[in-house]
Amino acid sequence: MAYVIFVGGLVVVLAGLTVFARWAKGRGHGAGLARAVAAYEEAYRPTSHHAHQEQRVAGDRRAEAGSPDDL
Repeated sequence: MAYVIFVGGLVVVLAGLTVFARWAKGRGHGAGLARAVAAYEEAYRPTSHHAHQEQRVAGDRRAEAGSPDDL
């Protein structure tokens, strides 16, 4: 019986974290965590930080391109 309660509690916690992650990502709050990880990587893994910066710049470039319908 204790295993069922443990597994049920684990499922509830994971479901709650999933809902929170979707809510935070939908509202744009996920960027703060990405910046914190980038700061850690800059200090302890410089090559990873460099790759993160390149990906961010590439994403910004792709966002500015617009669609062909805008012409």
